Amino acid sequence: MAKEKKGFFKEFKEFIARGNVVDMAVGVIIGGAFSAIVTALTNQILMPIINWVLFMITGGKGLENIYTYLHQAPLVDEAGKTIVDATTGAPMIDLANSIYIDWGAFITAIINFLLIALVLFLIIKVINRVHEGAADAKAKYAPLTKEEFKQLRHEGKNRDEILAIAAEKRAQAEAEAKAAAEAAAAVPPAPTTEELLTQIRDLLKTKNE
Repeated sequence: MAKEKKGFFKEFKEFIARGNVVDMAVGVIIGGAFSAIVTALTNQILMPIINWVLFMITGGKGLENIYTYLHQAPLVDEAGKTIVDATTGAPMIDLANSIYIDWGAFITAIINFLLIALVLFLIIKVINRVHEGAADAKAKYAPLTKEEFKQLRHEGKNRDEILAIAAEKRAQAEAEAKAAAEAAAAVPPAPTTEELLTQIRDLLKTKNE
């Protein structure tokens, strides 16, 4: 039993120590915080601006008041009397008992989606540029090993000097590879089995004569 528990805890430790699990946990935490930021940006900054624009256009209706009523239920007091708007005199609507399409909530969800997509696009774009820059730098320093690079830095070489040394080493490696390819091409190919048998037959025939 103790051996089974030990194996279970060991497997659990290996599971939570995996990079993808840790990355997933970090992603969930950051995603939750990021969602709160987007919600605050939408509700506290963009919605007031949109409501102000709609107010100027429609003359009083903001995004939160854009409804399409399928069934209207009047708002009544405790005595059952319909409550009217003191400003317009129109009967007030009981949203809790009415059936309506909330276009404001729908538009808000669309704005949230577009904001999240935009920010994710920008983040991925930045990450791709960083990876591309790292790949380019790695290609430039490719002929040098980590030990050689550290040694050059220790000797006080700057970036341009290290790049020049890497380029010289790359050119030397390419020249050696080209020379090796030319030397290999100059060597005649090994005879095939059929050619060897033919040569042996000819030698035996000449010897017998």
